[in-house]
Amino acid sequence: MATFDEIKEKMAEALVEGDEESAAVIAQQALDDNIGPTRIFKEIITPVLTQIGERFGRLEIFLPEVLLSADAAKAVFLVLKPVIEEQKVEDSHLGKVVIGTMSGDVHEIGKDIVAIMLEVNGFEVNNLGRDVSVDTLLNTARQDGAQIIAMSSLLTTSLPYMKDMINMLKETGQNNMFKTLVGGGPVTSEWAASIGADGYGKDASEAVLVAKKLVGAA
Repeated sequence: MATFDEIKEKMAEALVEGDEESAAVIAQQALDDNIGPTRIFKEIITPVLTQIGERFGRLEIFLPEVLLSADAAKAVFLVLKPVIEEQKVEDSHLGKVVIGTMSGDVHEIGKDIVAIMLEVNGFEVNNLGRDVSVDTLLNTARQDGAQIIAMSSLLTTSLPYMKDMINMLKETGQNNMFKTLVGGGPVTSEWAASIGADGYGKDASEAVLVAKKLVGAA
């Protein structure tokens, strides 16, 4: 049985190198060694992808390398997803959420785990993917009759679009129609408060708790 630190080191290396096959094998090994999905995301994937995003922002690495790391993270996610879904709440509907990674940002894995954790806990989720514009998020929220617009960023360059969304809601008088939930590597509670977001989740578990509060279910 490998220690958590050994798993962490191997998985981090696979993510940085964009090695999907190794990442998936290590993820299964982690599960076999009773390391839960939440810990894997919180203590391995999120920190590593945040560092990769910061390096990309400093032009130390380039988009193809970022995409390779993202694909490796997805390989981990696919291994962990069945374990997460085993906890799904049946016949529960707390509300509708539209979620996406903001314009110019290609990172999805953190947003995807938030999306599935929301579904597991009784929300109906429309996951729009990555590089999603403010207009697309807002128009989809209107069409779906969503209660929450959830926004993710891992690159600092995409953070301003969160502010643009909230400003647009205020300017058009729609801020009472939708609650906004933000998160991602460079996002902090202070940033969320400064732009007027209704909620902030530092990880998937907290995002679920905050979402429940926003719809009055907690």
